[in-house]
Amino acid sequence: MATDMEKSSVDAAHNGNHGGHFIEQDHPPHHGMSPAKYIASRFSSLKPPMTPVPNPITLLRMISGRQWAFFGVAFIAWTWDAFDFFTVSLTVSDLAKTFGRSNTDITWGITLVLMFRSVGSIIFGIAADRYGRKWPFIVNNILFIILELGTGFCSTYSQFLACRALFGIAMGGLYGNAAATALEDLPEETRGLMSGILQQGYAFGYLLATAFARGLVNTTSHGWRPLFWFGAGPPVLIILWRLMLPETQTYQQHESVRRTAQTGGQSVSKTFLLEGKVALRRHWLLLTYLVLLMAGFNFMSHGSQDLYPTMLTNQFNFTANQVTVTQVVANLGAMLGGTVVGFYSQVFGRRFSIIVMSIIGGALLYPYTFVTSEAVIAAAFFEQFCVQGAWGVIPIHLMELSPGAFRTFVVGTSYQLGNLVSSASSTIESTIGERFPLPPKGTTRRYKYGNVICIFMGCVFAYVIILTLIGPEHLRRKFDVAHDADVREVAGEDIIAEAIHRRERMGMGLSDEDLEDAAEVRREREVAREREKATTQHL
Repeated sequence: MATDMEKSSVDAAHNGNHGGHFIEQDHPPHHGMSPAKYIASRFSSLKPPMTPVPNPITLLRMISGRQWAFFGVAFIAWTWDAFDFFTVSLTVSDLAKTFGRSNTDITWGITLVLMFRSVGSIIFGIAADRYGRKWPFIVNNILFIILELGTGFCSTYSQFLACRALFGIAMGGLYGNAAATALEDLPEETRGLMSGILQQGYAFGYLLATAFARGLVNTTSHGWRPLFWFGAGPPVLIILWRLMLPETQTYQQHESVRRTAQTGGQSVSKTFLLEGKVALRRHWLLLTYLVLLMAGFNFMSHGSQDLYPTMLTNQFNFTANQVTVTQVVANLGAMLGGTVVGFYSQVFGRRFSIIVMSIIGGALLYPYTFVTSEAVIAAAFFEQFCVQGAWGVIPIHLMELSPGAFRTFVVGTSYQLGNLVSSASSTIESTIGERFPLPPKGTTRRYKYGNVICIFMGCVFAYVIILTLIGPEHLRRKFDVAHDADVREVAGEDIIAEAIHRRERMGMGLSDEDLEDAAEVRREREVAREREKATTQHL
């Protein structure tokens, strides 16, 4: 039988306090509000909490070596996800010449990736929440290698579209997994800063793609193809890195709850499905909102970036070197903006930070799209500072709003369904832009892409401001199972408490036999309580 220590631990679980962990629900600030009260609170809740601004160096020192390893592999994988995506955006004209198609036809390769990402996010998101973050992450990167090589060997337009569609499925599964891997184990105080840094893997990937495109595209007889072949290499190192790491502690807590429930006769899969039903029933409106919000954010990033190099070359007559410099400076602004705004969102709040960046970004649209000299480089820096500054809040904002047991699925799927809604951004801008021709340069047709980008982005910024204003926020939410109201409803307080203690005892080196003895104590006490309840009802 279990030792006295184990018995006392089970007693503590039934009293609602387990090994120092008070089992409580962690409801969002708007929990229990009527619709009228919620709407009335949208402006008042924007007031920044104004917590003291921490020293970022102190925050970075709070992160353990294991947490840095998780963050590092997630950041690099997200960076290379962005690199692979932008390989098409940066070679539109070259691909069009190879396949004998227009630039608009080639942008369908971008659109297909964005459309099919939602399929990947559903498949890999559910897999990561059910079976762990590790192996779905590795499978994602294996598919990256295969399909990036495949794109580089395409000989027809149809093959190109097919490869990019499949690539979209592979890429769709990464974002939610990367966010969970990087952020869910971090100390609460560091989340804003690290969210901003993580999201800038996107801008860093764009910067790397820009630099390597300049060095690899049209520098050999293979034209654009070496850029895609090169893109298949780094995922090998990412896979090796992830193989050396275990599961995150937060996922292990959820898995421990499911396995503890299994000792009471409920399978792990059944518990997982029950968690899904509870999440849908309690949060379906929130999930719908997150998709709509992420549609706006994806319109913001793709609308401001995907066709921008084409605008610089086609409308402004920039040389390849000028385009490269502009894109590099813009992405430096993006990385700085995401990091700074992500950090300060811990002080000013998530919604407030997004709205302020959207307002400033809207004000900068005119110089960003109408200044035809090299002075536009400064506008590009500050515009992308704002765009990616707002984006820097998103990873942790989505994590804090998502149901704990389905965090990877919700973060990834809301992001990718938003991508699906916004998937035609570059195609829309390109198609409308071709209705506003400029005098041709030789045999090259020229269009007023800047006008279209400016009007399009103005509408997008307004949309994001409105959606963010009416939406919820759950700043500094706790991620552990002890504070997860959904898991508590499915598993019950006793199982959660025992699962927490089970994890602690495993850390103390206790055997599986000892753990099963403790579970037997719990079952005996449950039977005794049921008998007592039946006796009371009979009397």
